[in-house]
Amino acid sequence: MDASVNRIPSSKDERAYLIALQGKHDDPKDIDYSLNELMLLVKTAGGIVVDRRVVRRSMIDPAYIVGRGVKDELRVIVQERGIKLLVFDLNNLKPAQIRNLEEELQCRVVGRTEVILDIFARRARSAESKIQVELAQLRYILPRLKGLGGVLSRLGGGIGTRGPGEKMLETDRRHIMKRITVLSRKLKGIKSHRELSRKSRAGEFVGAVVGYTNAGKSSLINTLARDDLFVEDKLFATLESYTRVVYLSPGAKVLLTDTVGFIRNLPANLVESFRSTLEEIEHADFLLHVADISSEDIDTNICTVESELRSIRCADKPVILFLNKSDLREDLSSIRHVQRRYPGSIVGSVKTGDGLDELVETIGQLHHSLYSHPTRRRPASV
Repeated sequence: MDASVNRIPSSKDERAYLIALQGKHDDPKDIDYSLNELMLLVKTAGGIVVDRRVVRRSMIDPAYIVGRGVKDELRVIVQERGIKLLVFDLNNLKPAQIRNLEEELQCRVVGRTEVILDIFARRARSAESKIQVELAQLRYILPRLKGLGGVLSRLGGGIGTRGPGEKMLETDRRHIMKRITVLSRKLKGIKSHRELSRKSRAGEFVGAVVGYTNAGKSSLINTLARDDLFVEDKLFATLESYTRVVYLSPGAKVLLTDTVGFIRNLPANLVESFRSTLEEIEHADFLLHVADISSEDIDTNICTVESELRSIRCADKPVILFLNKSDLREDLSSIRHVQRRYPGSIVGSVKTGDGLDELVETIGQLHHSLYSHPTRRRPASV
């Protein structure tokens, strides 16, 4: 079975229509922010967002998600505006719902998870990240295999089709499980190599740079290490973890490791597939949490990252919070207000260099405190 993530050519400028469901107790601001984020995801995946809509429903319709009345309205919109893709701000759409809507509307239907998987497939560069993405795709498809039927027989490109796609119709559960086993074995080999690399860094002061996607993690490492990691103003610009040396003073240095950015509702199977990369966070001495202070929902972004860190049991590590992109927020009073909510945080901008000296000094103080009390440091080989 060939499930290469790069085998299907991308579909450029796919016209997409976004839909969010709002229940009785849902906050309209949260729904709006989530839709804004979904719009960025679709654009990152190469689509064109034609319009968006919030549908108020107390329950998800088991057949059409939005109900028959809205479904008929969508049919007219799809025809009149040339919509090729309907994207729901939901994870785990049921195969029957996808099939019913695609037959009724004559356009493709995907959820938030498929869009994120598509972006990861586009961004995968190293052998490890390609394996991780393919694993996530297969694990997502596996429980839905029985009901997808003709949906999986689609040929050609487009958001949500990249990966196993068109060959899945003739591939049964046994073949998928076999492929998952092979890929998992390959990842174990890569994990062993990572462990050897970590042993070679025994005794070094290591920090993992974490944060919400597009917060500026890679840019920060580039600036501090004077390096040239790939940087792009898009979600999930980098999937691989890189480690670079940053000199704190003539006699002290820190190894900073870039990590995959987090996002709300990150698919569980994706987190599981990237477990080997996230191990870099588990083995770090401290975490450098980079947050975008210009974001309208910075509190939710920070909470999302903290929640993900708790899920991988890394929330108890020393954390330095760097509030990046202060140059994009002109209101100084609002900046101070955010900083007061997060005591000990450092406000700055990688672009302008503001706050970087304070950040390096803070990392240096942490380095001194850990090395001044050897018993407080965990063994480097753990």
